[in-house]
Amino acid sequence: MSIDRLLKAQKQENQEIVNAILDDGSKPNAEYTIEHHFSSSSFDRLEKAAVDAFKAGFEVNDAEEMELEDGSVIYCFDAIAHHKLDVEMLDKACEALLVLAAKQKVDYDGWGTYFIDENGEEYIDDEEFEEKPHH
Repeated sequence: MSIDRLLKAQKQENQEIVNAILDDGSKPNAEYTIEHHFSSSSFDRLEKAAVDAFKAGFEVNDAEEMELEDGSVIYCFDAIAHHKLDVEMLDKACEALLVLAAKQKVDYDGWGTYFIDENGEEYIDDEEFEEKPHH
């Protein structure tokens, strides 16, 4: 799929995610931790993508190894930003990160964040979210 088609789909998803989080009652003006997900079967490619994301101003966490259901292994990391749930900002970040992923031949797997309550605290419901970002 072309970057233009991927970006169009991602922009629609960005709007849907933001609407869902805010409709659930998450604090609209809070600063959110936005985790953009990357994966690849090639550690070297993933490492180059992580360096590019860092140079683009994102925090980058250490790569993790994951075994898939078929027994194959992939590597993944998150490029992290902190800002309001602003669709325009998310669209721009996603466009830059989709281009970065295509350049390094890795997968951009979208983004996630956490619910923020009226006190400004990130809320993780262990049973519902299992400490994973809200998608």
